[in-house]
Amino acid sequence: MLRLTWVQPEDLIGHELRQAAQDGRAPAAVAAVAARWRAAGGSEAPPRAGASPRPASRYLRLLAGDLLDELADLPGGLADDEPTDLGAIKALCPHWPPPAGPAPAAPGRIGAGPAQDGPSGAGPLEDTRPEDTRPEEARPEETRLEEARLEAAWLGRAVGCLLGKPVEKLPLDGIRRLARATGNWPLNDYFTALGVPAELAARYPWNRRSAATSLAENIDGMPEDDDLDYPLLNLLLLQRYGKDFTTADVARLWLDELPAGRAFTAERVAYRNLLDGVEPPRTARHRNPFREWIGALIRADVHGWTNPGDPAGAAEQAHRDATLTHTAGGVHAAMFAAAVIATAAGTGTGGDRPDVHACLRAGLTVVPPRSRLARAVREAVRLAREHGHDDFATVVDRLHTLHAGTHWVHAVPNTALIAAALTHADGDFTGTVCRAVSGGWDTDSNGATAGGVAALLAGSPAALPERWTAPLKNRLASSVGDFNGVGFDTLARLTRTTRLEASRP
Repeated sequence: MLRLTWVQPEDLIGHELRQAAQDGRAPAAVAAVAARWRAAGGSEAPPRAGASPRPASRYLRLLAGDLLDELADLPGGLADDEPTDLGAIKALCPHWPPPAGPAPAAPGRIGAGPAQDGPSGAGPLEDTRPEDTRPEEARPEETRLEEARLEAAWLGRAVGCLLGKPVEKLPLDGIRRLARATGNWPLNDYFTALGVPAELAARYPWNRRSAATSLAENIDGMPEDDDLDYPLLNLLLLQRYGKDFTTADVARLWLDELPAGRAFTAERVAYRNLLDGVEPPRTARHRNPFREWIGALIRADVHGWTNPGDPAGAAEQAHRDATLTHTAGGVHAAMFAAAVIATAAGTGTGGDRPDVHACLRAGLTVVPPRSRLARAVREAVRLAREHGHDDFATVVDRLHTLHAGTHWVHAVPNTALIAAALTHADGDFTGTVCRAVSGGWDTDSNGATAGGVAALLAGSPAALPERWTAPLKNRLASSVGDFNGVGFDTLARLTRTTRLEASRP
């Protein structure tokens, strides 16, 4: 029997009840809806999967749909402090970054062709401008340095994602026990099943879809993952529509290029809504209890990479992307990540590279300061600063206590963990990805975002330990466009030329 995940009303209602409690909707009305659902025989939300084991009756499914709509009509109690509208967000941010100066003009066009409603006429890898095809030693130093940083960022994102893939969905205790069983604790390398006692492996099974490609003994290039697919999609987005893309343009691109089965949680609901004729930004709200989960954050990297030194521009791009699928905290997380990454990609006033702490401070300037996201990040950074280099486990335990009851894919605790890992590791690449993944929750997404930032600050692929990057074999699997098998060096060149081209008037 096919149980389609993340879209069945009877599986969504429990998540929507939790979401309603978290965003401050009328408590008595929410409690009344919950009582009606349980009295009718409705079940709780699946705790870690996207679908319950058995389908509900036709009556329960219809009731769940009605209750989802009823919950959506309840006024939120946190809207004043946590708006989704960009103008309202800016109005609440007293230190919103000033706009960056105009980007340099870029001659010619890259291979994606002009903006259009249908698929582009040329493949995403057909960039043949002379500047990018000259021998390495003949290319300008500024170009080579930028591409080295971008290649490191792509690699760092892939390494962090790959490290977290086999333990995604596992509880924190299971991650720690599995790593200890193989002498890999504190975490310092890819997970392995070799040497794990059978009873421990049975109690904490690896992620079944990822173990075959992401345990140390199985890695053969970077396997496909949505944490890498979305950056590829955003390259296509900027190629096709430029930096002035709209949220509707994001929707058009997804319908053209994203297989529906490769979208999950909020993205899958929004995709379904588009097919049902629901238009953005209502796609983010209609029967979408995942609208404050981590999905928009994992799409933020390209917005940061293509706005170096411009956290405001990166945040605004991320906002237009995020509002297809997310609201409030889900949007704030994407804007925060984009601003952090843009700052890491730029230079300071004296030409020096910013440190990770300056990057995190920049991220907070684009988030409403009284929002749950901002408060969680500030607390996570404080905890990380208070505990010594060998005591990140205490930071993690405290974060899990603070965010108990919040779903493991929710944007707020995961963003807090990313900020804590970056702070505690002080920019060190290995320390960052290992802390982010060892903290649990959405392990592959957290490892990817934190790894991309730390690698960007490291500055080049050579600055990343070979034990992390060599197994990737400069090869990324993907179901997006023509990207399957692409190399990270090629992606760095493409990201740079996309940035230049997308900035043209």
